[in-house]
Amino acid sequence: MVQSFQPIVAELISLPMPTIAVVQGHAAAAGFALALCHDYVLMRSDKGVLYMSEVDLGLPLPEYFGVLFRAKVGSVSARRDVLLGGMKIRGAEAVRLGIVDGVHEGEEEVKEAGMRLGEELGNRKWDGGVYGEMRKGLYPELCGVLGLEVGKPVLPTL
Repeated sequence: MVQSFQPIVAELISLPMPTIAVVQGHAAAAGFALALCHDYVLMRSDKGVLYMSEVDLGLPLPEYFGVLFRAKVGSVSARRDVLLGGMKIRGAEAVRLGIVDGVHEGEEEVKEAGMRLGEELGNRKWDGGVYGEMRKGLYPELCGVLGLEVGKPVLPTL
């Protein structure tokens, strides 16, 4: 599973467009990592839980998971609590820790918020190649362990 999931992480990190994860319920282990692969994460306040179960299950953390969490979760204490403490994080706490961008009540509300954000970002009409390269440039260590080339300039077409 760990080896099969790594190319998915690489594809999401290198997509030439903004991405949004809408977490409707529990996102544990690979589900949590999958959410972190996106530029924006929204979740439900009533049912959403983020959880890394590896420490509780006695499973080693794949290198690229550790690098992903270092790249996407800015707080050292939050990374410690999530990865080494098996902390289960609900919506408001996830926002406070800077892990998610917003929480919304119920299935329809979070889905609608994700659609609104997607429309807003889509209306920006950014150059996808430039966007993708900029994202990879933000996470050079992650790109390195994923085997993604970083720093290849993409010039916009005029």
